[in-house]
Amino acid sequence: MLDVRKDFPMLKQDIIYFDNAATTFKPQCVIDAMSDYYENYSANAHRGDYDISYKVDLAVENTREKVKKLINARFNEEIIFTPGATSGLNDVVNGFFANLLDVNDEVLITQSEHASNVLPWFRLAALNKCQVRNIDLNANYKVTIENVLKAITPNTKVISLAHITNVIGDIRPIKEICKIAHERNIFVVVDASQSIPHMKVDVQDLDCDFLVFAVHKMCGPTGLGILYGKKELLESLDPINLGGGMNESFDSPNEIKLKSLPLRLEAGTQNIAAIIGLSAAIDYLLNIGFDNIYKKEKELKDYLISKLSHLSHIDIINYNSESGIVTFNVKGVFSQDVAYYLNKYNICVRAGNHCAKILKQAIGDTNTVRVSLYFYNTKKEIDDLVELLSDLDKIRKEMI
Repeated sequence: MLDVRKDFPMLKQDIIYFDNAATTFKPQCVIDAMSDYYENYSANAHRGDYDISYKVDLAVENTREKVKKLINARFNEEIIFTPGATSGLNDVVNGFFANLLDVNDEVLITQSEHASNVLPWFRLAALNKCQVRNIDLNANYKVTIENVLKAITPNTKVISLAHITNVIGDIRPIKEICKIAHERNIFVVVDASQSIPHMKVDVQDLDCDFLVFAVHKMCGPTGLGILYGKKELLESLDPINLGGGMNESFDSPNEIKLKSLPLRLEAGTQNIAAIIGLSAAIDYLLNIGFDNIYKKEKELKDYLISKLSHLSHIDIINYNSESGIVTFNVKGVFSQDVAYYLNKYNICVRAGNHCAKILKQAIGDTNTVRVSLYFYNTKKEIDDLVELLSDLDKIRKEMI
């Protein structure tokens, strides 16, 4: 792989960054694209009848086209800009399924889902609109086809899963799950926030009904997400937000006419700078190649696992992870204390429950340390991490 570290201004600091599942650093090209918008054509989109506004229109729709191609959607209208993956999931739950599900209908999730794929369903269930049940995880905390089939009942209407989970890091068999689900008239919702940045994702091949992801986890800016849905389903999704840009007319409470997709689901001024930044991020990642990204991350993950497995005081939670996420605990040391210890040496890791609070019911640990890798990390950085973790006495002494 090309030397990519020079492309990231944050990596010029004396810092080792292992929290890429939370957010990734931004390459200079993304920063430059956003600055160019603010400095040279900072107008609104789909509003003005003048040149710089038209330039914004073209930039926004060009990004939509790039996202469509990135995930192999059928139509540009299937790509909706949202404030984030969380917002997209809430739109799907509250704008589509709240109108569809009844009190006895079931939604299947797992104990390893992110809060964004749990709490909207929990709220809907609390409103007596559905029942939320778990697909059992196997001994390695993974989803298997066998357990999916065991969980499905005649009342199952939705399966909502992360493509890759943010703690266990397992890659779910989404294509197979979609086939099983659709044979039984079950919808499938996918949170792809941890997969889109790291591997090629093809929504037509998966055949999922809805898919969301966060842009800031793929070298793009914060404050932007993507909601994909099959066009015929998005047509039936009621907008959660109403306002400017998404309506044709409103003469009275009973005379409101909305625009067609995708604008009807994009009320108000979008995060235009972030959309333009996303365009640059997509170009950057495609230039590197997702096969190269995944290969590099797997090599780094295998290297880290091999190093940590020699330390008897390190308890690796997801030894068989297929992604670049490695979760562990230092025996006898609270996870946050491990993170504070590493921070003293300018190493950034995540500690806590990682927004997956019900996972503790499966793994038995409330908090863990998470290292999440990206293609700009190096084996030298892993060596530095492992060296600091290798001396348990040093960790305990510095935490007193």
